[in-house]
Amino acid sequence: MSRARRSAVDRLVDRAVRRAAGPAARRLAELRAAEPDATPAALVDRLGRRYVRRVAAAGGGVGAVAAVPAVGTVAAAALTAAQAATFVTASAEYVTAVALVHGVAADDEERRRTLLLAALLGERGGAAVRGGAGLGTLAWAKTVLTRLPLGTVRSVNAMLRRQLLRAALARGGALALGRLAPFGVGAAIGYVGGRATARAVVRELATALGPAPSALPATAPGPA
Repeated sequence: MSRARRSAVDRLVDRAVRRAAGPAARRLAELRAAEPDATPAALVDRLGRRYVRRVAAAGGGVGAVAAVPAVGTVAAAALTAAQAATFVTASAEYVTAVALVHGVAADDEERRRTLLLAALLGERGGAAVRGGAGLGTLAWAKTVLTRLPLGTVRSVNAMLRRQLLRAALARGGALALGRLAPFGVGAAIGYVGGRATARAVVRELATALGPAPSALPATAPGPA
């Protein structure tokens, strides 16, 4: 992968991690205001459904526009890059919001980056974290986010970043981060592909964090 392409992927992930905390907290507070009696498990489910719809809609929109004969390769590539940014941004906000429900809000960007990178990689990401951090449990996120030394977290992130770069290269570079269907296949395939990718992130996050707690932590953002 070229240096420019690596830099594009890095910038995309770093920007998403840096900006996710505020929108994630607001989204959770809005959900709690709309459904004050919702259990933590219900809130996690609502967050997941919203996230899947958002990513699927973005994929469908790109597929529909890119299928128009008048849209050239450069324009289609720009559309796909925008969808990749939407996918990574939505993923960062989703994983951060669910972590808040679990009471394991990361207090620094490195730990939030671990959660995002692992979720983006799906099952491979979780396996890489467990191996790199020497963890035997499937629900690894609470340990990584609260107890592992920062130096270990950074080492794990470096490994996850390399894996994500290889995955991006295998699927056509940074523009394929969202695992989009090829240009011109239309809205239906773009929508289905986006939905499948988002669902894989939801599954990996559920494995990493384990079951939702029985009660919301005091630190969880609530209605104003």
